[in-house]
Amino acid sequence: LETQEKTSLFARMIIASGDSNRQVKALANNVAVDLKEAGFEILGSEGQDGGEWALVDAGDLVVHIMLPAVRDFYDIDTLWGGEKPSFHAGAQKPWHAADN
Repeated sequence: LETQEKTSLFARMIIASGDSNRQVKALANNVAVDLKEAGFEILGSEGQDGGEWALVDAGDLVVHIMLPAVRDFYDIDTLWGGEKPSFHAGAQKPWHAADN
């Protein structure tokens, strides 16, 4: 999501989902390593302990990685002006916040 018109804190936000706590932690770690290799300075990271919602702060780029139910519950995709994740035509969402 492009956020530069909404906040001066960062210019872009990436939101992704992991299928398990372990996958959320691994994705956050890989994002941090890849961003660092690409020349970004990692200012901080949060949430790797629990693995339900991890955040990697790379200055102008912030990456959120969440379990699907957490992503559904907080709905930051639409909160920041994006669109809800799309699914294959006719397919049901694989999660719902109330299922947990």
